[in-house]
Amino acid sequence: MLNESYLFLLLLLVIGFIAKNSSLLVAIAVLLTLKAGGLDTKAFSFIQSKGINWGVTIITIAVLAPIASGEIGFKDLTSSFKSTYAWIALISGMMVAMLAKGGVKLLADDPQITTALVLGTILSVSIFKGVAVGPLIGAGIAYTAMKIFSFFS
Repeated sequence: MLNESYLFLLLLLVIGFIAKNSSLLVAIAVLLTLKAGGLDTKAFSFIQSKGINWGVTIITIAVLAPIASGEIGFKDLTSSFKSTYAWIALISGMMVAMLAKGGVKLLADDPQITTALVLGTILSVSIFKGVAVGPLIGAGIAYTAMKIFSFFS
């Protein structure tokens, strides 16, 4: 029987297909498979509590892979600090990490915001040919904007 959660996931599946967002398609396929297999009760709460940490770990592995492969070494690190752009990148990386920290807090405190973040990401990818970096940084930006908004209201 198709309930609201199946319909919602199927709608997101269609949007993901139209947007050609493979990450979203895989995520929804996994969730639908778990749900159809009756594993949703325990699996979803486990995934919800651990998933962000898994994702951050996988992204960290991907970022560190060029160091592990020897593609980037100490010589590259030291020479990069001679460039203004490298300093801008360093500061940007620090700012993004701080934004993501706020995003983790927002998603933990207000998980229904994920729907709007995913929809915003899908719309940006499909309409503006944006790159889906995931809801975590979007949540961080939203968290920061909400804090600024609440400060002025």
